[in-house]
Amino acid sequence: MEDKEIFSTPIKHKKLNELEATAISGNDISSSVLYVSALAIAFAGKYAWITLLIVAFVLYLFRKIYGEVVGALPLNGGAYNALLNTTSKKMASWAATFTLLSYMATAVISANEAVHYLTTLFHHKVDQINHAIYQMLGMPPDSDINFVVLMGTSLLLALFAGLAIMGIKESSKVAIGIFLFHLTSMIILILAVSFYIYRHGWDTFKINWHTEPENGIWMAIFFGFAASMLGISGFESSANFVEEQERGVFPKTLRNMWIVVSILNPLMAFLALAVLRIDDVKLHYKETLLSTMAELSAGEWLAFIISIDAFLVLSGAVLTSYIGVTGLLERMTLDRIMPNYFLKKNSRGASYRIIIFFLLLNLSILWLTRGNVKTLAGVYTISFLSVMFLFALGNILLKIKRKHLPAPERAPWLGVFTAMTAVLVALIGNIIMPAEEGQLPNWEVFLFYFIPAMVFIIIMLNRTLLLKLTLSLLQTIFEPIRAFFIKMNRRIERLIDEINSQEFVFFTKGKSIANLNKAMLYIRDNEHTKKVKIVKVLEPGEKVPEKLLEYIHFLDEEYPEIDIEFVPIEGKFGPELIKELSKKWKIPINFMFIGSPDEKFPYRLEELGGVRLIM
Repeated sequence: MEDKEIFSTPIKHKKLNELEATAISGNDISSSVLYVSALAIAFAGKYAWITLLIVAFVLYLFRKIYGEVVGALPLNGGAYNALLNTTSKKMASWAATFTLLSYMATAVISANEAVHYLTTLFHHKVDQINHAIYQMLGMPPDSDINFVVLMGTSLLLALFAGLAIMGIKESSKVAIGIFLFHLTSMIILILAVSFYIYRHGWDTFKINWHTEPENGIWMAIFFGFAASMLGISGFESSANFVEEQERGVFPKTLRNMWIVVSILNPLMAFLALAVLRIDDVKLHYKETLLSTMAELSAGEWLAFIISIDAFLVLSGAVLTSYIGVTGLLERMTLDRIMPNYFLKKNSRGASYRIIIFFLLLNLSILWLTRGNVKTLAGVYTISFLSVMFLFALGNILLKIKRKHLPAPERAPWLGVFTAMTAVLVALIGNIIMPAEEGQLPNWEVFLFYFIPAMVFIIIMLNRTLLLKLTLSLLQTIFEPIRAFFIKMNRRIERLIDEINSQEFVFFTKGKSIANLNKAMLYIRDNEHTKKVKIVKVLEPGEKVPEKLLEYIHFLDEEYPEIDIEFVPIEGKFGPELIKELSKKWKIPINFMFIGSPDEKFPYRLEELGGVRLIM
């Protein structure tokens, strides 16, 4: 069954152009303007727009970091893929867990906030429906459960799951519509507020500028910067579906997202300080800042448009989460961390099982929290910032371990360290940030979700060992009913053999026994297998070097637990040969390894179909 899932014919579909890819990831990051200005003002006061400009500078540094890593390793998975190709599966799994939690929190919070914005337009009708439900269920009339929002959020999550199942190309059309409407709405709001300031003057801004922060300037900027870093959440999304983008599109999505948030977020905070008092923002307009600015500057009609825009762009962030998490989990499944069950695709090329799994995860969290998704803010914040930090770490490891790997651009060392330091400062700020009244600190909520997720990943990584331990325990404890457990013993042994029966391939130049030994060490320590083919591709008329045969003989004795088969093949190393051998031997290309190519290597890594680097 597993083989059928892996070797099923891939569905070809047209890749995303610049506008489509930008819209998908841009809806997530640009939706931050709805909340990050108010957050920054709440912590930084009059310096909010300055902290948001600092964040724009940090994001500029990350453009180079992402461009180098994804340019050198253009495969789905983001930070997980970066660490997988520079460290080990265990280290990469940390990044995967952070990314998964970030997408989960993004989807649930965005969907919930989108429905909240929509219901504010019909709040009287919503209250009537909720009270009717309370009476029907025998609940007190002052209950804090908003069933309309709960059911609306569930419906929205299901709706965008269905859209994602229809395929990424179809999803991108919806994303483009949302993205363009959002940008248009923001431009209208900026013009309206600017005209309002022109008519009424800068008195409010002057009052705000003479209002000193309660905790002092530096603490205000520190916590303001930590809160403002949420304004770039979603920047990592494009890296998780880079394989779905046309060549050269990825760096353009980074540039476009940077331009949008670098203009919108600081400018909106600046305009807010020019029309509203800081204390009023903190007390009354933390969740409705933009719609309040719209109503103040142009009337209810613009406030209505901003509320509709908020609903749409937050819904677009839900779609981004589905697409991003699909790319991530597909990559993890190909690397045998997740069950092969998730690889099944529909006729449109969508991994519908992953999407349905993610939908069920989101719905369970939504209903377990009874719609109080603000508790997920800690998960969202810490997970996202951790992903950014690990991506920068992956860039450093790429520079050290894969320095000869071709990349379209290089991030300067100073820029990488500056970006890492900035993210670390923001991470510390969010961890020690005072929690709102009645809510747990961010780090406590984060651990509540992170620990179960990490336990699951650890189990999947060590499932062979755990199966063996389970087998040993069963044999020791239940000897009196040995006959029953002998049958179970045989089943588990068959499962272990099935896992270890997967063959791996390493293409060698045969020049260094040290490289061959490193390859065997990596396979032994990171993969579940007992069979390895070492392949030497020979030029026509070329003979196998005697030294290479000696190396193979040495490795065969050094690793008795692994069946090593040496296969000399006459031909030319390249994508066609790799595909031919994969089909002939029934070994997925993802289980084939090469050493790090130098700049003279004639192929880009993505052209080899997913071959992995092993050193």
